[in-house]
Amino acid sequence: MVNQSANRILPRRRKSLLRRVLSDWRLYVLLLPGFLATLIFHYYPIYGIQIAFKKFSNSKGIWGSKWVGFKHFLTFFSYLDFAKIMRNTIVISAYSIATFPCAVVFALMLNEVRNIRFKKTVQMISYAPHFMSVVVIVSMLQIFFARSNGLFNNIAERLGGTRVDYLSIPEYFASLYVWSGVWQGVGWGAIIYISSLSGVSQDLIEAARIDGANRWQINLHVNIPHILPTVIIMLIMRTGSVLSVGFEKVFLMQNSLNLDASRVISTYVYEMGIQNNRLDFATAVGLFNNVVNIILLCIVNFISSKVSEISLF
Repeated sequence: MVNQSANRILPRRRKSLLRRVLSDWRLYVLLLPGFLATLIFHYYPIYGIQIAFKKFSNSKGIWGSKWVGFKHFLTFFSYLDFAKIMRNTIVISAYSIATFPCAVVFALMLNEVRNIRFKKTVQMISYAPHFMSVVVIVSMLQIFFARSNGLFNNIAERLGGTRVDYLSIPEYFASLYVWSGVWQGVGWGAIIYISSLSGVSQDLIEAARIDGANRWQINLHVNIPHILPTVIIMLIMRTGSVLSVGFEKVFLMQNSLNLDASRVISTYVYEMGIQNNRLDFATAVGLFNNVVNIILLCIVNFISSKVSEISLF
């Protein structure tokens, strides 16, 4: 009897689902381009991951190429500059993650501004750099930090200092990369926290003020606890890309003098895959990078779920 009832319910559910799809077909048509783009550009390329385990030949294709197992991974691990590449990638990524609170602090500061016109002006100015291309940002760095006529060197010389070629000194590379990224993204990154702060109950704030709390205490005991789940989720997602240092910006800032600090996994993949036409080896390195990111994401997510009961999954 139970099986018969289940067999009757399933066709009804299918008809109900089909009826809902047909009644809202326009909404599904709007979803179709995004779905197809994700399928074509994100899921279909996964098919090519298998060349990381093969000696890829253009003439033989993916299926016809010889299987070599983990040879490319072992070659990468035994590479002379493997430690240097990993160190540069981790240093820049960790440095970037360390600046994560900047967007949170900026959102909390904007939330305290009472002059609406001034607040909107600051928001507009802080958001604007996000819409600049990486090429423009790097060009600005080259103009500001140039040794011959750069703004910072001109100021340093006027103050009695000496001119320094910041873009060619390896020790300055990570700081230039990270803090220019903070300047470009802090306003945009603060949007989600500003939105979350707008949901803070005004009754709680008024109650805190009646109890004698100042602005610092209100932020500490009301605002920050309210946005803490959002902060933790964003931090988990940021940690999941710890080895994914952006290729374009690093490549544009890279020169022969700062290679000791600017050679990271993404530029090495480009070097081996595009310049040296070793697509199989480059795929193996990229796969290693993604696997490490996924493992770190799962670890951080697990720790967060145990400590704060907040997690992605």
